[in-house]
Amino acid sequence: MVFDFFRRKPAMDPETAARVPPGQYVTEKWPVLHYGGVPSVPKDKWEFRVYGLIEGEPLTLSFEDLLALPQSKITEDIHCVTRWSRLGAQFEGVLITDLMKQVQPKAEATHAIVHAEHNYTTNLALDDLLLPNVMLAHRADGHDLEPQHGGPVRLVVPHLYFWKSAKWVRGMELTNHDRPGFWESYGYHMRGDPWAEERYS
Repeated sequence: MVFDFFRRKPAMDPETAARVPPGQYVTEKWPVLHYGGVPSVPKDKWEFRVYGLIEGEPLTLSFEDLLALPQSKITEDIHCVTRWSRLGAQFEGVLITDLMKQVQPKAEATHAIVHAEHNYTTNLALDDLLLPNVMLAHRADGHDLEPQHGGPVRLVVPHLYFWKSAKWVRGMELTNHDRPGFWESYGYHMRGDPWAEERYS
């Protein structure tokens, strides 16, 4: 029996290859990667706050409140800093642009610190957060978002490396300056553009 250890994977067609950033490979699976254990957060106990540099009182949403907001579906390519890319991932939830219609950011607000379970944080410029395909997702690929993938609700920021798409989100703090989140404080890039290979600072 002869094993072809050097057999190459089939080349991607040009249209598919154009969707894959440098240094990435395509997988049909959705790898599970995160720091720490998977929290168990019942939907009836989940709560999300928008606070910081906003006019008026903080916005607090229950899971039912989230479902009462306009619901959208997106199909996007997602890219992990560990070099896998998953093409055509489907998500359902509330677009951040629709969420932000519920609050008025102050003029000096430039960034958001996203807060999640386990005291996890990640930072985003408002210019990135307010793009039209950024979402608080509660469903993926036609099913409720599973806990290992960030359920009941995760952030989805498709144009940045997927560590920016924080799992198990609980809040968003608007600020007038950028500051590193969890992975950024360990040397990951402050923005994380996969097309520029902004993996590390």
